[in-house]
Amino acid sequence: MPRKFIMIAAGLATIGAAPPQQGAAPAPARPAAAATPAPLAVEAFADMPQMEGPALSPDGTRIAAKIAIRGTQYFSISTIGAAGAPQLLGAGKADVNWWRWVNKDWVVIGIGQTVPVDGDEWYATRAIGYHVPTGKVIQLAPRDAGQTGDDVIWTARDGSARVMLAFQTSIFTDTAGFWPKVEEINLDTGKRRTILAGLTGVMDWYADSAGVVRMGIGFSEDGRSRRIHYRDTNEQLFRTIDRTRKGDDRLTVPALFLEDKSRALVIDDDADGFSALYELDLRTLERGKQLFASKGYDIAGLIPDAGGSKLLGVAVEENAAAVRWVDPDMQAMQATVSGLVKGAQVQIVSTSSDRSRAIIAVGGADAPGGYFLFERASTTVMPLAYTNPSIKLKRMHPVRTIRYKARDGVEIAAVLTTPRGRTGKLPLIVMPHGGPRARDSETWDWWPQFLADRGYLVVQPNYRGSTGYGTRFMELGEGQWGLSMQDDLDDSVRALADLGLADPARVCMVGASYGGYAALRAAQRDSDKYRCAISYAGVSDLNRMLRHQRNFLYAGARSDWLRRQASDLKSVSPVNYPEAVKIPVLLMHGEEDRVVPIIQSRAIAQKLKSAGKDVTYIVQPLADHHFSRQEDRLEFLKAMEAFLAKHNPA
Repeated sequence: MPRKFIMIAAGLATIGAAPPQQGAAPAPARPAAAATPAPLAVEAFADMPQMEGPALSPDGTRIAAKIAIRGTQYFSISTIGAAGAPQLLGAGKADVNWWRWVNKDWVVIGIGQTVPVDGDEWYATRAIGYHVPTGKVIQLAPRDAGQTGDDVIWTARDGSARVMLAFQTSIFTDTAGFWPKVEEINLDTGKRRTILAGLTGVMDWYADSAGVVRMGIGFSEDGRSRRIHYRDTNEQLFRTIDRTRKGDDRLTVPALFLEDKSRALVIDDDADGFSALYELDLRTLERGKQLFASKGYDIAGLIPDAGGSKLLGVAVEENAAAVRWVDPDMQAMQATVSGLVKGAQVQIVSTSSDRSRAIIAVGGADAPGGYFLFERASTTVMPLAYTNPSIKLKRMHPVRTIRYKARDGVEIAAVLTTPRGRTGKLPLIVMPHGGPRARDSETWDWWPQFLADRGYLVVQPNYRGSTGYGTRFMELGEGQWGLSMQDDLDDSVRALADLGLADPARVCMVGASYGGYAALRAAQRDSDKYRCAISYAGVSDLNRMLRHQRNFLYAGARSDWLRRQASDLKSVSPVNYPEAVKIPVLLMHGEEDRVVPIIQSRAIAQKLKSAGKDVTYIVQPLADHHFSRQEDRLEFLKAMEAFLAKHNPA
């Protein structure tokens, strides 16, 4: 076929909007212990966060974030203390995926958009530079960039407007331009220079804080083998320091390059299979002493300093997400902000380079809370935005973690949300998370809070195969899609019934993505245990997903992984057994979903209707996989509420 390049528009329109809210910063309000609250309007739970992903500029004068205006999200730049509206940047039909400050005046933004390529649709990405003082917009990748053009691997630490971008110049695997090259770009002058030509097999490059491209992770074309290319300086040739071998897919990948070029930090499993933080000798690739571990849990990631070569803290997600600061100054700041707000979780989200200012998140699993600006010198906070502007700091329904034994003795952790003020055996909603390589924890979640507000007990089991509980627990899910993973969900009903909390005769399953698959599998396999099932963007046909994944790079490894999830994909695909479904099913799916194709819901809806089953199928024309539009959230909640009221009333 003819040579083609993928291009998406870089024009971001600047429009006006209201400034962030100002006011006091009270702790989340505590309700009366025994009071049964009147249900809130459904619209309250559909609210979009007023602010998402706030990042302070290095000088602490501006905030980059997504903000919601009348249910629509925009990327914004707000100047702290300035009158007037923030600058809003609309990306048209493109997604705004990430953003990062380069210096006090420049911010880079990653956008993505589905574009037509030879009768198919591909998701292309680009990085945009935005000059805050003038509103100037530039596209970092050149016009001949291929599918991937948003991988900013380095930003200068000296205050200059220099970045390094890795990008493709072809969409064809048999051309050199398919493998990303690396260029340094000066955003102020537009000058660019090539740092590194592409290397066959390498899609991901990593640079240290000084701007040396130190590492690339290479794959075979089918993705079945991997290797690490490494060098100390830009003048050296890359050498292979580690590669996967048959039966072992683990690589020793540095997580943070330190100032000493012979040393790095690495996240690796300890003797019990839980990830921990270790020193790494880059000359020998030998693991050194353990620096941090979260007993009984994996660690979630590292937080480096502004220079990019020093560790400040370790992100953990035990029962709830938190940061364990190892830097004394950050420990002191955390102690100060935690002391300002009693009875709530307080997290430091972003700081200025000198740490004189910080954005903190205040809230909890039962209170959406919001973002506040912390002034260190005066030890004061100023409200910026609420996670849910209708509920604000109000405490809703209590959330806690429970543990129960599955039928084969495996211990399962689950997040339990209980309607406040209600006692006795309650109607139950089993809500498995998506992924399935993900997990739920004690955090504000609008789905279970809405359901609890309607009187339902909600359990979110971290079934085998979930992340965060060690490699061995995650590997227990291999080959168990729709089998033991499904048993873990069913066993939560038994456990809660035994505790006297749930009525086992009044249970429905609700989920999205893989959770939607689990709900459909429950309807097909376990109709005797549930009264109804709700699937949002759920998978119904695993073999169809297998064919869909063949369109992607490294399709061999993707296909191998999916095949390993069940010995027979057909036998655990609900679409193949519509006659087995004995309970009502609600299906909802967005036509703009780029993760799970809408045919997954459409196909099973058609089969269930043909089989004369009780199925409700709702298509959301503009919805994506992540509920990024308020009206889609509201439509979903209303449909779910009406469906449950009919088939499993609280």
